[in-house]
Amino acid sequence: MLDLLPEGFVQTREELHRIAEETLKPAREAVNGRFGLRVLPGGFGTPPFGDVMQVHVEGTDLVTRESGDVRREPIEGIDPDAAEALAEWFAFAAGVLEELVAEAGTESEPSLPQLWPEHFDVAVELGSDDAGARAGYGASPGDEAHSDPYLYVTPWTARPTGELWNASGFPGAELPYAELIAAADRRETALAFFRARRDALNTG
Repeated sequence: MLDLLPEGFVQTREELHRIAEETLKPAREAVNGRFGLRVLPGGFGTPPFGDVMQVHVEGTDLVTRESGDVRREPIEGIDPDAAEALAEWFAFAAGVLEELVAEAGTESEPSLPQLWPEHFDVAVELGSDDAGARAGYGASPGDEAHSDPYLYVTPWTARPTGELWNASGFPGAELPYAELIAAADRRETALAFFRARRDALNTG
C-alpha cells in the first residue's frame, strides 16, 4: 500500500538505482545483449537468462539464482522501510501499466512493462508512431529533479502547449506522488491520468 515515504527513501533509491545499473544490467547484458529489468515480488531484477540464471533485489538482499543454487548478500547503505516502500511503488506502477496495456488495442502496438536501469523507472509504450500518438507511460521513483516518485507521460512527438502538456516544462505531463496518495482511489487516479493523456494524443 502506498504511504508517506520513509526518511531514508532518497538514499535507498539512489543506492538501489546504482545496483540496477552496475550489477543487474551488466549481468544480463553480458549473456544475451539485453538489459531490461522486471518488477518482482519484494523488489526488482532480471528475468531468467542464460543457463537458468537470475539476479534480483529482494528487500535488502541481492539474490543470485543459478542452476538451482541461491546466494543472498545483504546490501549495505539501504533502509529496510525505504526498500519496502520502493518495492511497493514499483508493484503499484507495474499493475497500473499492465492494465493500461491490457485495454489498449493491437493497433497501439503496446510494449510490456519494463524497469529500465538507466532511468530506474517502470514504463510502457503505446500509440501509433505514424499518427504522432506514440508515447512513453511510466512511473519513476524519483530522480535528480524529483525527490519523490511520480507518474509521467512523454510523447515521442512534441505536442502543442496546453494544460495537458506543459505543466512540468516539457512536452508531457506528470502526476506527483503527494497528489496520488491523497486520492481516495489511487489506482483509478493513476489510470485516469494515463488515459486522459492517451486520449488527448489520439485526438490531438
